Amino acid sequence: MSRIALVDDDRNILTSVSMTLEAEGFEVETHNDGQSALDAFNKRMPDLAVLDIKMPRMDGMDLLQRLRQKTSMPVIFLTSKDDEIDEVLGLRMGADDYVKKPFSQRLLVERIRALLRRQDAISGEEIEETEETKVMVRGELIMDPLRHAVKWKGRDVSLTVTEFLLLQALAQRPGFVKSRDQLMDVAYDDQVYVDDRTIDSHIKRLRKKMRNTDDDFSAIETLYGIGYRYNEE
Repeated sequence: MSRIALVDDDRNILTSVSMTLEAEGFEVETHNDGQSALDAFNKRMPDLAVLDIKMPRMDGMDLLQRLRQKTSMPVIFLTSKDDEIDEVLGLRMGADDYVKKPFSQRLLVERIRALLRRQDAISGEEIEETEETKVMVRGELIMDPLRHAVKWKGRDVSLTVTEFLLLQALAQRPGFVKSRDQLMDVAYDDQVYVDDRTIDSHIKRLRKKMRNTDDDFSAIETLYGIGYRYNEE
């Protein structure tokens, strides 16, 4: 049973969403501010967290930043219709997805399931070693899907589930272009719609993490109006 953390200062959302998730077979914990959530996570990390952005004591952005210092656990942001800038910033900081308020609880459940399926696949809990899960070496890049491990020039790079899948999809066939639609299919369940900006934000964040390891990293090339390509260095 997967354990989901809901963090929101709206008690109505906490009550209604937790009831829905429990009915779907999830174990649920709720927190009404970021600091309370962080204190609980330091004792026991959930399998996935759903965070509101605007909260007392510690907002969702600060909580996410602290979480990404210690875990690549999937995170979904709940955002209002006016939080476009916060959505992009959240994705760049390490959120895996976002859902706008007011939202369909069915849509939220599907996004949670999609992220957990990918997390299970990457951790090797549901798959045997195949050509798709063997360690992949592309020049200075080494990716181990079963251990969710990435090295660039011998240095560890910490990636979220979505970032890992996007990099893996691009690096599997160096020199070949992947369209944004193809990358959406890799990173998201087919029942979940995301727009081009979401993929672009993930790629920008992925590049930033690689460049934090190596200032000269340039293996991911943008082909404007077409998509992205991995060039083996």
